Amino acid sequence: MKKTAKRFWLMKCEPSAYAIDDLERDGRTGWEGVRNFQARNFLRDDMKRGDGVLLFASNADPSGVTGLAEVCRSGYPDPFAFQK
Repeated sequence: MKKTAKRFWLMKCEPSAYAIDDLERDGRTGWEGVRNFQARNFLRDDMKRGDGVLLFASNADPSGVTGLAEVCRSGYPDPFAFQK
C-alpha cells in the first residue's frame, strides 16, 4: 500500500472576522463565503480529513501564519453560495 504525504492548506482569514483565538475557543468551524472559484473548488473537492491547515491572518499587523489546524471533514458545497 502506497503511503501519500500529508497535504497542507493555507487558509486566509481576516482577524476581525475570525481569528486563531476564535478557532481555539470553538474547536472547529466551517469555512464558508469563499467566492474565488479555484479556492472554492479546492475546499469542496480536494481538502480531505486529516490534511493540515496553516491559518493565515491577512490585514493584521503583522500579517502571517498565526496557527496550525487540521481538516476534520472532507469538503462539501457551501450552504451560503447562493446568498447575495
